[in-house]
Order: sequence, then C-alpha cells, then structure tokens
Amino acid sequence: MNVGLVGNPNVGKSTIFNTLTGLRQHTGNWPGKTVEKATGYKKHNGIEYQIEDLPGTYSLMAHSKEEEVTRDFIYFNNYDALIIVCDAVCLERNLNLVLQVLEVTDKVVVCVNLIDEAKKKGITIDFEKLSSILKVPVIPTTARSGKGIDELLNALEQACKTKKSAYKVEYNDIIKEAIQIVKPIIREEVTINKDAIALKLINNDPGFAENYEVKNDKILKSKISEAKDYLYKKGIKGHDLETMITEDIISDCEKISSTVVSFSKKDYQKRDRVIDRILTGKLTGYPIMLLMLLVIFWITITGANYPSELLYDFFFGLENHIINFLEFLHIPDVVINCLVFGVYRVLAWVVSVMLPPMAIFFPLFTLLEDLGYLPRIAFNLDKAFKKCASCGKQALTMAMGFGCNAVGVIGARIIDSPRERLIAILTNSFVPCNGRFPILISMITMFFIISMGNSSLASAAILTLMILIGIIMTFIMSKILSKTILKGMPSSFTLELPPYRRPQIGKVVIRSILDRTLFVLKRAVCISAPAGLVIWLMANINIGDASILQICSGALDPFARSIGLDGVILMAFILGFPANEIVIPIMIMGYMSLGYITDFDNLSSLKTLFIDNGWTTLTAICVMLFALMHWPCLTTVFTIKKETGSNKWALLSILIPALTGIIVCFLVTQIYHLIF
Repeated sequence: MNVGLVGNPNVGKSTIFNTLTGLRQHTGNWPGKTVEKATGYKKHNGIEYQIEDLPGTYSLMAHSKEEEVTRDFIYFNNYDALIIVCDAVCLERNLNLVLQVLEVTDKVVVCVNLIDEAKKKGITIDFEKLSSILKVPVIPTTARSGKGIDELLNALEQACKTKKSAYKVEYNDIIKEAIQIVKPIIREEVTINKDAIALKLINNDPGFAENYEVKNDKILKSKISEAKDYLYKKGIKGHDLETMITEDIISDCEKISSTVVSFSKKDYQKRDRVIDRILTGKLTGYPIMLLMLLVIFWITITGANYPSELLYDFFFGLENHIINFLEFLHIPDVVINCLVFGVYRVLAWVVSVMLPPMAIFFPLFTLLEDLGYLPRIAFNLDKAFKKCASCGKQALTMAMGFGCNAVGVIGARIIDSPRERLIAILTNSFVPCNGRFPILISMITMFFIISMGNSSLASAAILTLMILIGIIMTFIMSKILSKTILKGMPSSFTLELPPYRRPQIGKVVIRSILDRTLFVLKRAVCISAPAGLVIWLMANINIGDASILQICSGALDPFARSIGLDGVILMAFILGFPANEIVIPIMIMGYMSLGYITDFDNLSSLKTLFIDNGWTTLTAICVMLFALMHWPCLTTVFTIKKETGSNKWALLSILIPALTGIIVCFLVTQIYHLIF
C-alpha cells in the first residue's frame, strides 16, 4: 500500500514518520526536483505500507518547490491513502490543509498530533464529533511516546479498503457554476474529485496546468477560458477567485473548530509568549543568539579534541599494518607510497578532524531545531535580511552552514523566491563550515591563546568574533547581489513560531548523526580520496631540483604576499579545495619539503615552524580571514550545481567569496603596514 504523509511544518510530521517506519527508511530526491524525498516502510496486520514523507505545506496553492511536490503527489500520484498530520494546539489553522485535501480525495486519515501539548494548555478536542463532521477517521496521537500509533495504523488499513464520501467545502453559486463549465470534460481516467481539478485549472496554477497537460488539449483550454470569462462577467478578476476560495475554506475551518475545540485556559500560550519576549526582544534577542553561538562552539571545541586524537592515533596506527599487507601482496613501492602516504593519509586526516566536531555540532543544532528556537533566529534576523533585499529564512540556511555549507545550500529550498534562494546559496560560504573550524581554531590558539593558558572559552570567544565577521559579510554580499546580478524586492513570508517543546535527546542525536553527520562525511571522503592522490603526485614529481608543489608555490608567492599570505599558504588553500580539513597539513608539507602529509605533536612546535618560515601576526590574521571567506569546498560546489542546475551559479559561488577574500586580505595588509 502506498501512503502519503501530509501536514503543515512543525506539527510533528517527521516524528510520526520516524515512529511509523523506524530505521526502515531511505532518502533521495523527487523525480525532476531537488526536493528531498524520504520513504519508509511499515508492516501492520500483514499489510506492507510504503510511506512517503511529503514536504511540509500550509496549502495546496503551491508557491515553492516543496509545496509543488506535495500538491502534485496529492493530485497526480496513485496512492492508496493519505495521512494528514495536524497540531492539536493549532487545529483551526491546520484544518485549512485538511479541507483542501478532502476536496481532492476521500482516502484520508486525520492524525491530530501533540495532544499532550494541548492538554497542558487546557485545550480539549472532541475527536468523535470532528470525525463525524469530516466523515473520515480522526486519530489523536502523541508521536513522541508512540501513543495512538496502533490506532492510526488500524484506521489507515480501513481507509485503504473502504470508500466514503468525505466533507466538501460548500462554495458560492458563482464558483460552482464555473466548475460545472470545465468539469464535464475532465478526463475519465481521473480517480480523484473532478470538481477539485476543475477548480485548480480555473484558478491559474501554471505548474498544475502543465502537469495536467492543458496545452495539448484545445477543448479543455477553451472551456477554461469560458469559465474565466464567466467569472470576469460576474466581477471576479485576477486573484479574486483565490481569495474567495480561501475565505470559504477559512470560514468552514472556523465553524468546525468552534464546534469541536474548547479551552479551559484563556491564555494558554502565556508561557511561550513570555519566553518569546526574551528570545525575540529588541534588547535581548541578539545577545542571547550570540551567547548561544558561543556556548555551542565552546562545547564543540572542547568536546572534539579528545575523540579527534583517538581517531588520529587509530588511523595512523593502522598505517604500518596496511603497508605490510600491501608489501605481502608484492605491490610496487611507488604504488604503496601513493596509496598510503597520499590517499590514505588524506582520508585519515579528514575523518579524524571532521567527524568529532560534526558529531557534536549537528546534534546541538538539531536540539535547537527540536526545541523550537531556530524559527526565532529567523524572526530576529528577518529585518536585517530584508534591508539587504533578501529573505529572513536565509538565517536558517546560514545557521545550517555552520555545520556544513553543502547542508546550508540544500536548506535554501525552504526559501520560496528563486532570486532570494540564489542569494542564500551564493552567500552561504561566508559562514565557516566544520572543515574551516580547524584552520580558524589552530590560528587562534597558536597566535592569540597559547599565552593565555590555552583557554577553550577564550578560543570560542575569538571564534565567535570571526563568525560575526562572516555574518556581517553575508549581509554585505546579500545587499550587493540584490543590487546587481540578482535585483529585486524582498518577498514577504509567513513564519510560524512553533510552541516550545522538550527535545527528544536520544532520537535527535541518532537522527542527526545518521542523516547529517554521516551524509556529509561520506561526500567529503569520496572527494578527498582523489585529492590525496593529486597532492602526493605534486609533492613527489620533480621538475629539475624542485617538486611541482614547490614550483607552483613559488609562482604564487608574489601575489600571495600582496594579500598577507605566501605561496605555500595560497597553494595549500587551492589544494584544499576538495576538503578544507587538509589545508594545514599541506602547509606543513610545503614548509618541510616533505612528500607526504604529516602533523605536529603540539601547536607550540607548529607555531615555531610557521614563524621560522616568515609568519607574523598579520599572516595569522590574513589566514583566518581568507579561510573565512575563500571559495567553498568541492562538495558544496557540486551541491550548488545540483540545486541550481547551472554551471554559471556554481562558478559564481567560487568567484564571489574568492574575490571578496582577496580584497579583504589586501586591504587589511595595506592598513597593517600603514599603522605598523
């Protein structure tokens, strides 16, 4: 049985999905879309269900790629039933989607989730009465605890087997007449409500009309035009029809809600509003965000050190065993050196450096999301982004970029406007990802913190300052892009502030590691392996008395020194394009004239090496600034190409931050020399 899971954002739909399917899931993209698709499986009473977790939407009047996917699935897919997930705390608003879906199909089960939250707030729902009004099963659930899930599956089984005539919105006579003009010629093979299709076609939904292949049906086009002419004669023009449809649906939602919902507490949202006044207040909102950022970085820095050392010792401890095994197989020495000191060492370094902080950062980030704080961040930053002619939702994609810029790029799907989505994608690399943190932290520790006793808190504070610089550059570049190649006015959007909920720590940790950490790590590993080969070859193939790596570094040196770096540093950033984690090891390799990536036991010794090769405080500052602003990694560029479908935007995603980093470092260098 094929089942679709539908619902507004923040109603616990994903929790329902995870509870139903457990670990029997896989992700991909919807055909022809860059919108993520999650599919899971559940067996109940001998019936195997394939459950599609549809993107969250407030309406079937689609205005984004995600909403288009949900709309098209409901109208055009051959499913056996739909589960519509609602929030018991905000039932009236959620009924808007329920009534729209019931217009299309009767194969529906309404799942009213978060009944525990409703109970706390003194909200009571008469589920039997609601079911009798809607004429479909209505099941109360608390997905977090699994309450009501068995009843939901039993109702789903019945919905797949039986045919009922569900509740339908009663539109005015003018709309009914327009529907009747088009309805008779709707194709007979259509299994869903023909009234709903006719209304969609009349209501100027280009994406829907394209999927229904209207342009190839001259008779249908003629009837749609006739219906529109009829509406025009009755005084219904432009968006008036959509407004009238919406008003009728909302009116029915209000009537149904007033009938089945009762409140024992008048001010049931008092606690949330008190917290919101603090977290989103003009005086307190920004300081709390900065403090939260500081705490997250401090936990990540402190917590990642020990597991990184363990992984490093483990992987590099295997090195001799791998060499012995390859020698046993009589592999030539040059191939062994290439595979072990090139490919393997790069992979080992990337995993050792990248995995621990990601395994800490992503769960922390997901906990904030589960708690309900991330939408508050978007709310706080909405005005700032609007001043840049961008979208407040960009704050969420920017926050995702702290873990991985590729994830931030994918997260830009939540932005409805294509122009604003591109701005978010092109500026996401101005916030440092997990791969850049080691560079920033190493520079901060060596040149600013060692003298202070290696304080992780001081390191986190300076790192937060660097992050602020990155955020400011995000605003500046968003403004520049909106005034040049991506001109336009900022769009308005409705941002729902969900209720605060106690996060499910266990599930959050598991899902964030499986869905985010390992996903990003897999991509990085796949890209780093060939990079390790290239780096080894450049370091070990000589032309005359110098390696290709030394020759390239020397050629870049004059330009690099004009921006506060040197040829070895700039070459390390270029070769670190596949994975930023290997930038510092490449620097070490360049300065020591080694043919392989190596590491130092402590940062004090590494600082000595850098100073012996001409480093100053200015060099460290420029390295941090360039690390903050230079081109995104190869994984992110591939993701941008996939998301935009354009080589142009992928190329610009490299050029824009690279030129910005060069200009900023040049200016800092010149100012530094003028002062000192």
